[in-house]
Amino acid sequence: MSTYLTKLNRFNLQPPSPKAAWLGGVAFTFLIAFLGYLLAQVPGFNQIGQLACAIIIAVFYRQIFGYPNAIRSGITFSSKRLLRVAIILYGLKLNIDTVLSDGLGLLVRDMAVIAFAILLTVWLAKRFKADKTISLLLGVGTGVCGAAAIAAIAPIIKAKDEDTAIGVGIIALMGTVFAITYTIIRPFLPLDDIEYGMWVGISLHEIAHVALAGAPAGEDGLAIALLGKLGRVFLLVPLCFIFIFMMKRKNKDEETTTKIEFPWFLLGFILLSVLGSYVLGPIIPFPEAMRDFVSTATTWLLTAAMVGLGLNVSLRDLRERALLPLVAMTITSIILSILTYFII
Repeated sequence: MSTYLTKLNRFNLQPPSPKAAWLGGVAFTFLIAFLGYLLAQVPGFNQIGQLACAIIIAVFYRQIFGYPNAIRSGITFSSKRLLRVAIILYGLKLNIDTVLSDGLGLLVRDMAVIAFAILLTVWLAKRFKADKTISLLLGVGTGVCGAAAIAAIAPIIKAKDEDTAIGVGIIALMGTVFAITYTIIRPFLPLDDIEYGMWVGISLHEIAHVALAGAPAGEDGLAIALLGKLGRVFLLVPLCFIFIFMMKRKNKDEETTTKIEFPWFLLGFILLSVLGSYVLGPIIPFPEAMRDFVSTATTWLLTAAMVGLGLNVSLRDLRERALLPLVAMTITSIILSILTYFII
């Protein structure tokens, strides 16, 4: 910051006002989110998606130009506040009635998948002496619903912004690799459309990955794939409360005074899930076009938030700290794919 002020003084310039810094920071995160959107239209990058492309741009911006300290307040707002808004809006993607009425069998398998993914990733990380926080975030992202799950768990376990961004970047990239692999091997598998869709839904990372890999199975196969995935999203809330309990227990055992803040945004997530399942549509008209608009807005808010996190990533630390968690997460994902294939 002092270097920046020295440069301003040299040219007789004044640092931006707090309001201008805030607005500039928020606008900057959306600018890079837009560049990520454009990059995601390029063949090859379109398989990675807007979110991962924006994080890549943000990370490389940081390495080349450094962190834009003058607009830090706005960037922090995006990475903290907009992230929580995005998670709340994400609740509209979850149809509770569908999960409870049609997906109870899948829900049991989803619970097993989440527990297996987290426990195996953490165990492998311990064996490899990998970074514990990044590995835990990757385990949660693999087991539940990718970036949204990582973003929800991160503040509970007091993860650094850099660790969260690394986790989201890895999960987006590897999830895309697995989704494309599923699509390629689909014609060679002895599974009907429903069985294939079930496998996709209970094993892949993000909803977008499930949609990509489930499309070759037709409408019925894709529907069951999304149902399986929604069950894992549904379990994000109780998982968060489990982590809150564990963190409080850990702090008590270690006799520390660290306060675990309740993630109030989860209540918003639950509220919108209930509204989207039982009110918006059944009682209050909610056109599909409006639902699509909210879904798009959620993607943009989440992307801008991830840009803010990506600007905190140091590639030097990434090489040292992310490689082993990536290996642990990849091994877990492979084993998870094989095991779920045989239990569908």
